[in-house]
Amino acid sequence: MKNIIVKVLKNSIAEEMELEPGDELVSVNNCTVRDYIDYKYQISDEIVLFEVKKANGEVWELEIEKEYDEDIGIVFENPLMDNIKVCSNKCIFCFVDQMPRGMRKTLYVKDDDTRMSFLYGNFITLTNLTDDEINRIIKYKISPIKVSVHTTDKELRKYMMGNEKDMDIMVYLKKLIDAGITVDCQIVLVRDVNDGQQLNKTIRDLSSLHPGLRSVAVVPVGLTKFRDRLTELRPFDKDSAIGVVEQVTSIQNELYKSMDTRFIFIADEFYINGGMDFPSYEEYEDFDQLENGIGMCRLFKQQVEELLDEYEGRKPVAEEITLVTGVAAYNLIEELAQKIMEKLPLKINVVKIINSFFGERITVSGLTTGKDIIDQLKGKNYKNIIIPNNMINDNNVMLDDLTIEDLEKELNAEIAVCDVDGEALLNLIAQ
Repeated sequence: MKNIIVKVLKNSIAEEMELEPGDELVSVNNCTVRDYIDYKYQISDEIVLFEVKKANGEVWELEIEKEYDEDIGIVFENPLMDNIKVCSNKCIFCFVDQMPRGMRKTLYVKDDDTRMSFLYGNFITLTNLTDDEINRIIKYKISPIKVSVHTTDKELRKYMMGNEKDMDIMVYLKKLIDAGITVDCQIVLVRDVNDGQQLNKTIRDLSSLHPGLRSVAVVPVGLTKFRDRLTELRPFDKDSAIGVVEQVTSIQNELYKSMDTRFIFIADEFYINGGMDFPSYEEYEDFDQLENGIGMCRLFKQQVEELLDEYEGRKPVAEEITLVTGVAAYNLIEELAQKIMEKLPLKINVVKIINSFFGERITVSGLTTGKDIIDQLKGKNYKNIIIPNNMINDNNVMLDDLTIEDLEKELNAEIAVCDVDGEALLNLIAQ
């Protein structure tokens, strides 16, 4: 696979060396670059040899002097510089298996790639790694990595993941941790499968690997309406969600006394489904599982409330704006909107989008489609709309391939995309 450069960062070493989009990286330090991990490893020295094939066919050999670990400043056509490693499991709860046709193509890729875990925080299962690949993680210090565990019971894990590989996840985790690799884990909790006493066992087993195993997230299984011919699973209701929070909180308190960390953290959805208050800001500690949506609501609330006084008296960007969110975050966004309106002279509409596409059991904003937004906002005459950035990808495309421009045209409105960050929201609202 050719390593084609698509972007050269301004004021970078690459710009100084006159590298350009369209150039091909042939080798680094006389070694063929297998993937992005190889590349980062090779350029970590203070003197780096580059062989580059220019778009006109010329081959340049460059000796680059740089600070240790200083980046060269180039972006590649394929971020991984290699084919993605796909999942070999058939998990009973796999979200990809629950998606209909017509979505963004990349959503159908079941990645289980260590490099994606390192670069983007994706969770991997370790089930399709060879010993050589495990050793490569250790050699290149690919850390931290995110691992989906679900259960430490070998037979139950085989069933949940649809994989008969005889694999003791604890052995693999220990090997990584003993080599200095930091690991964060997640447990996708499936009602009546790996909850209850099985959950207790999994948490106890994983806590024995702390501090190398830094944290564990407990997230609820996501169930769409497209589960024909798939394993029948029950969603968490209010009572069962409360039960999970009470169970895990009890273990958190025990671990905090013995390990000075709560270690295991509960997804926001469990608190929302149970009608319970979120833990305090301090109880999320370092927010190590934020990319998993854990603590996101508490952090966002904290950010808005801490900064709000600074925005009092500023001029709003419009007399009326509309905040679009999912069902899960609606109450929180409505609460914060009221507080903002107490400080600023404007009207804020908060609109929760019911997930008709995937089914109403899916409540997180990150799984909202453009069609649902259009269907539920059209004719409402909202002119200034703000949506969270977890509804789109880096190209401003939604799950169903609709773009921000498509939404603006259909709704006859201006749409701004906001990072899930309190200061970013306030800056979009007030000048």
